[in-house]
Amino acid sequence: MSRLFRGAFIVWVVLRYGLDELVLSSFQRPGLRLLTRLVSVGRDLRSPRGQRLREALERLGPIFVKFGQVLSTRRDLLPPDIADELARLQDRVPPFPSTVAVATIERAFGKPLDEVFSSFDQVPVASASIAQVHFAILRGGRHQGREVAVKVLRPNMLPVIEKDLSLMRMMAGWLERLSSDGKRLKPREVVGEFDKYLHDELDLVREASNAAQLRRNMQGLDLVLIPEMFWDYCHTEVMVMERMHGLPINRVEELRRHGVDIARLARDGVTIFFTQVFRDGFFHADMHPGNIQVSVDPATFGRYISLDFGIVGTLTEFDKEYLAQNFTAFFRRDYKRVAELHVESGWVPANTRIDELESAIRAVCEPYFDRPLKEISLGLVLMRLFQTSRRFHVEIQPQLVLLQKTLLNIEGLGRDLDPDLDLWNTAKPFLEKWMVEQLGPQKLLEQLKAEAPQYAKLLPALPRLLHDYLQHRPEAMRRELDELLLEQRRTNRLLQGIVWGGVGFLLGLLLMQVLVRVRLW
Repeated sequence: MSRLFRGAFIVWVVLRYGLDELVLSSFQRPGLRLLTRLVSVGRDLRSPRGQRLREALERLGPIFVKFGQVLSTRRDLLPPDIADELARLQDRVPPFPSTVAVATIERAFGKPLDEVFSSFDQVPVASASIAQVHFAILRGGRHQGREVAVKVLRPNMLPVIEKDLSLMRMMAGWLERLSSDGKRLKPREVVGEFDKYLHDELDLVREASNAAQLRRNMQGLDLVLIPEMFWDYCHTEVMVMERMHGLPINRVEELRRHGVDIARLARDGVTIFFTQVFRDGFFHADMHPGNIQVSVDPATFGRYISLDFGIVGTLTEFDKEYLAQNFTAFFRRDYKRVAELHVESGWVPANTRIDELESAIRAVCEPYFDRPLKEISLGLVLMRLFQTSRRFHVEIQPQLVLLQKTLLNIEGLGRDLDPDLDLWNTAKPFLEKWMVEQLGPQKLLEQLKAEAPQYAKLLPALPRLLHDYLQHRPEAMRRELDELLLEQRRTNRLLQGIVWGGVGFLLGLLLMQVLVRVRLW
């Protein structure tokens, strides 16, 4: 029943904000234009279309807001007026009352606000679908006087998310049962991945731990800053972190006026992304402009500042190696190897013809090489690859959905920063170096060093362990030996039977030949 009510509410919002008219008006056929005018009768749709779309997504809740955030990074796919409005979803969602934020903070810490902070800005500096952020200064303790950002969870988020996920699970079940591609697309597993990440995002302690891990991973790279978490002030509903000073990455002209090298910034972004994905297997998976700033402080000038770590992606060693080999083969235009990797990984049926899959991948990818980012669209490439995957029955990998979403975000950011960026040649040296490090002798030595303490403990104990095994298991060993001897005797008898049968058969043939010759003679 709750899914029915939620579905009815979604339909009401679509009609209330005229999203049906917005879709129909994008078509140029005369019949559809007439239909657009008919469905608009009796409704006040004078507000700009981008504003109506943004307000509808805000009204529908966090899952729809996140969808709008992803779309906002793809200005190559959207009209400018819609892209500008959707960009407001990145950090300018209508905030909830500051009194509610203060009450949440006081409940989390069990003390009045002024005992925790000497200064607290009542007006939030940013507000998104899940939480909003206030600037403050800590009052006491070892961090006294530190400037901090206080992230406070929106109230009553869990019921809204549960309703949307329940509706998505129901639709995924329909798709799996009714569509011929249902099993290949694994819609329920994909929804399950979103379920996990969205619930993780509602726990700010988990987000703080994600930030701490990324901070450790990125320390030696010197390309990105990640705020320090103040664990004494972290709660499931409240998170206090170091305040960062930077400019949003989408203010390109302002960054240029400060002297930031925009082309280098774009290349650094690619390096950061591929480092997090292929070296660490732990990457920031919500990289829209609202979560990315650039430092203009002299000490850290030009570095990225990452914010909002509620959604991170993880990859297994198998996924990392498979993807790195795919990317490397792709950048080398070795489409046969790409096809072979798909078969080896089990993503396509084992009886797939390599030459046909190679030809299909070449037809999709080859037109986009040696072009700057402004002349290609990874969204279009992924769509064509999706069409190819249907033909060859490629199974969707739910664990890579976040990576695909992040890759689209990265392309959108790169396009805004430096449309002339050569994405392929920028990424290729990094991946080739990574492959050498992962598969070369240096990696073997590192693994041996990592395992050396275990070997050092095990080797002295081996004689004793062997002695104990032989002393305490003579009966079991005798039984195993008896079974082996019995099986050997059976095998010997079978071989003897085969040999004697063969000899008898040959003798029979010789005897028949002798008799035939005698008769003929």
